[in-house]
Amino acid sequence: MEISCIILAGGKSTRFGHDKILESFGDTSLLEKVISLVDPISKEIIIVTAKERTFARLANRPGIKIVNDIFPGQGSLGGIYTGLVKSKSFYNLVVAADMPFLNGSLLRYMIKVADGYDFVIPRVNDWYEPLHAVYSKNCIAPINTILERGKKVIVELFNYVKVKFIDIEEIDRFDPKHLSFFNINTKEDLERAKKLTEGAV
Repeated sequence: MEISCIILAGGKSTRFGHDKILESFGDTSLLEKVISLVDPISKEIIIVTAKERTFARLANRPGIKIVNDIFPGQGSLGGIYTGLVKSKSFYNLVVAADMPFLNGSLLRYMIKVADGYDFVIPRVNDWYEPLHAVYSKNCIAPINTILERGKKVIVELFNYVKVKFIDIEEIDRFDPKHLSFFNINTKEDLERAKKLTEGAV
């Protein structure tokens, strides 16, 4: 299945203090780390960001498209809408730009089981991770409806499209520590991520 990857990079990094996704992570930036993890499984990579942000180092990278939010200020749901509209693929993997431990095997599994569904999302008990999920273009109209009603909650989509949940038993087969869902909000998170990479935690 051909799939595009939508990377949401429009956050304001309020808790971090400055633009966290350009922070160094190993010998690259956090954003470029995420790109490297999804690149092997993506037909194209779409980076959705706010108008005031630019990524000069990525501007001429083949296979990477940088687009601005169609609905500025509408959070992750607005970013997902933008990515889906701009994508060339029917199925799209959506991830956040601050997730340095994405697991290729888990992502491939989610893509594999997406056929016949519009929204494939991890579920651990009563917790969901909509920024590590697969969306079809059939989600575009429902998301537009949700946004027009003044809502920003991604799980509202459950009421509109055919959903497949990836439960803990399936997640554990590929990522028993659930590091796929580790995201960086603070400088302490970044330090912990670096220690995890070095095997110090």
